[in-house]
Amino acid sequence: MNKFLGYIFSPLFYVMFGLSLLIFHPIQWICYRFFGYKAHKVSVDALNFCLTYCDLFLGSSVTFINQQNLPEGQPKIFVANHQSMYDIPALIWFLRKHHVKFISKIELTKGIPSISFNLKYGGGANIDRKDSKQAVSEIIKLGRRMKEKNWSTLIFAEGTRAKDGQMKPFHVGGIATLLKAAPEALIVPVAIENSWKLVQYGSYPLSFGEKLRWTVLQPLHTSGKNPEELVLEAENAIREKLQQPVRTL
Repeated sequence: MNKFLGYIFSPLFYVMFGLSLLIFHPIQWICYRFFGYKAHKVSVDALNFCLTYCDLFLGSSVTFINQQNLPEGQPKIFVANHQSMYDIPALIWFLRKHHVKFISKIELTKGIPSISFNLKYGGGANIDRKDSKQAVSEIIKLGRRMKEKNWSTLIFAEGTRAKDGQMKPFHVGGIATLLKAAPEALIVPVAIENSWKLVQYGSYPLSFGEKLRWTVLQPLHTSGKNPEELVLEAENAIREKLQQPVRTL
């Protein structure tokens, strides 16, 4: 039934999602060019509120759980599993007070209304995967901005989407590089559930009536631990939340 209803409601979802991107592109431009970072961020937050609740047009529920008392005066590295492109708007919206930035492929900074503009001017790291020196340099710059401005970064540590919901091993590189530039950053795991089900039939139809959930897990104690240990600990915390087998070093 969720596939059948997806044929009916997916066009409505795509229209509303696309309109949000088109409408907020000039709004972002005006905010950034004339009023600076703070106004631009407000426009980005509003955009991602709209994109997040476009899921309602697919009959999906949107649940974000954060029972952690995260300190506001400390940069954070949110480490999450990755299931679909629809993971992202909710994370930006619900974690907005933490000024969450992303490490993105440089190709995404062109051609996508609203999204490309935000990636280009929003303060994240846009990396060329074919140029490791450039990638490391951009991530280090992001780490310095985190430290200077008390920003945060969210990393999908699998490096790709888990299209069937089964997590892949987390990669250490990006997190280790950020920690070199911002060693005081707090590591915070985030578990994403059921986003993959939206696209289980492909881009059309999208699945109707899925229960989408994002859960912020307990921050990790970093004292005396190397990046490999921290990343594995974050991965296993998410695996336990998703009831998937844990890994060992």
